[in-house]
Amino acid sequence: MSTAISPTAYNYKVVRQFAIMTVVWGILGMGLGVFIASQLVWPELNFGLPWTSFGRLRPLHTNLVIFAFGGCALFATSYYVVQRTCQTRLISDSLAAFTFWGWQAVIVGAIVTLPLGYTTTKEYAELEWPLAILLAIVWVTYGLVFFGTITKRKTKHIYVGNWFYGAFIVVTAMLHIVNHMSLPVSLFKSYSAYSGATDAMIQWWYGHNAVGFFLTTGFLGMMYYFVPKQAERPIYSYRLSIVHFWALITLYIWAGPHHLHYTALPDWAQSLGMAMSIILLAPSWGGMINGMMTLSGAWHKLRTDPILRFLVVSLAFYGMSTFEGPMMAIKTVNSLSHYTDWTIGHVHAGALGWVAMISIGAIYHMIPKLFGRAQMHSTALINTHFWLATIGTVLYIASMWVNGITQGLMWRAINDDGTLTYSFVEALQASHPGFIVRALGGAFFATGMLFMAYNVLRTVRASNPAEAEAAAKIAVVGAH
Repeated sequence: MSTAISPTAYNYKVVRQFAIMTVVWGILGMGLGVFIASQLVWPELNFGLPWTSFGRLRPLHTNLVIFAFGGCALFATSYYVVQRTCQTRLISDSLAAFTFWGWQAVIVGAIVTLPLGYTTTKEYAELEWPLAILLAIVWVTYGLVFFGTITKRKTKHIYVGNWFYGAFIVVTAMLHIVNHMSLPVSLFKSYSAYSGATDAMIQWWYGHNAVGFFLTTGFLGMMYYFVPKQAERPIYSYRLSIVHFWALITLYIWAGPHHLHYTALPDWAQSLGMAMSIILLAPSWGGMINGMMTLSGAWHKLRTDPILRFLVVSLAFYGMSTFEGPMMAIKTVNSLSHYTDWTIGHVHAGALGWVAMISIGAIYHMIPKLFGRAQMHSTALINTHFWLATIGTVLYIASMWVNGITQGLMWRAINDDGTLTYSFVEALQASHPGFIVRALGGAFFATGMLFMAYNVLRTVRASNPAEAEAAAKIAVVGAH
């Protein structure tokens, strides 16, 4: 009997692997973030060594939190969601396993090469050409597994979450491959295929859409599955979710030039990026409202369910970040905010408040189901984690807002004779208290991840994965 059923059971092994590594890379990436934040408070922590300097470790931090932590969360949840909503097993266990090990290999490659100074110098695209090629191969394989699974689905309908995951996979492949076009001159050095303003334009078409598709569209796929599931309510408006999808993917891809205001980029391109960024507010808030309104009739659950609290507060931060982004894209606002810590605050409102919180909520939702448990080991620990994460995020972004506006105003202040009122060092001195608060906020957030690791460890130790597999078989057979 089990032989006949097993081909239709879900592949939870690869989901378990990615889910566990999400927690591991989260701790390492966020811990490194606290360390480099501390280097800005106490520069002695650079240790006078090239490979431990802020300039080498900062790109490693961004790669660990975006591609290692965020990427593993996206792999784990997309593989979980596509199987359950399509009621079919992943199309290939071996290709799915390749995506796991290939992705970890890319991350280990980043850990080795970035501190050694091997870098393309492009934001979020620092990995040199051998690792960039491996990443592309892994990503295309990921696409084959995901879309292959959808083609053999047992359900007629493709759930909206899979549309968001699908768009994120396709567009990320396009962005990565086009932006990494380069001429290798040695094993660890290459030069971009583009030059000057064209190179900058393509880099920020990539850079902003790494945020727009990797860190937004993929996680919206997560939101559309896990918020209704955890709230035990249908999505507020399925029609709105479809409008949200098409509006978002149509508009987001044009927003990149707002990173290049007042540069050599043609003025029309800067203005186009600004206009598209402002229009982008509408679909972003449409999605946020759709997620929030899903809790209609279930708001009382927030009192007792810290997992749902993670998911809902992430939506609040998503709404805030997607209001702040279009505002900062306006040229007059950007003239104050650009190159200041305000930008850092905005990025982390999205990264900590939206991406990390929804990932954490989704992982807490999945872990018991993946390991055959009724619930996580400790609800109290999840609650503690929630408050550490929330307080840490607020401390982080508030300190960077204050720092950023202070820096922007000090840099543009001039005396009657046209000379600068403040030196750069004076602006740096004024920023120092904010650096301390930022490091403290980051430490709060990273500490929360340690509580999560302990909670996950205790849940996994008491687990019975065979029970989870059996439950998956029953669910699939029952659906037929």
